[in-house]
Amino acid sequence: MRRASGFTLVELLVAMTIVAIVGVIALDGLNRVIDQQSVARERAERWREVQLAMRMVVQDLAQIHPRPTREELGASFQPSLLASPNARFALELSRGGWTNPAGFARGSVLRVAYDWEDADDLLVRFHWPVMDRTFATPPIRTELLGGVTEVETRFLDSAGQWHLDWPPLSTNPSQAFVARPRAIEFAVEVEGFGRLSRLVETGH
Repeated sequence: MRRASGFTLVELLVAMTIVAIVGVIALDGLNRVIDQQSVARERAERWREVQLAMRMVVQDLAQIHPRPTREELGASFQPSLLASPNARFALELSRGGWTNPAGFARGSVLRVAYDWEDADDLLVRFHWPVMDRTFATPPIRTELLGGVTEVETRFLDSAGQWHLDWPPLSTNPSQAFVARPRAIEFAVEVEGFGRLSRLVETGH
């Protein structure tokens, strides 16, 4: 009599085991690909946030306007560009080119400030709806970028010297309120990206 052809139980179990192993390997590989795509999307989104923040800073610095502003009490003025460890903000400036497409009754110069809130690793931008503010004119606060562990700003004067404060102590008092540097270097240390810097010419 001829022996019936077919798989034995052992052969069937071996085949099922091999298929299961291949399936597990394929599923693990698919999960890794999905995780990598997710990480890539998150990193791309994070990089977009960094680029938008730096673009905002560059636009402000490139349009520094020599218009000083009154202090809140109205008794004195602040320079058009102010960076001092004794100041309220790390960097404060008058920015020209404030567009007015709706035709509101206001000027084209905007007062802007930047500060680094190290407790939360935040780079924050402030601006005021009027140039000569009072205590009744609070700034509008915008959290520009998180994960910032350090912020540095340097100013290049007309003699080619770098300064950490502005206006420099050597500036003529009659020019201190309107003095502008030739260029400003703005640098931030961002988690995951390291040190990022921009060198901005001010049109001096």
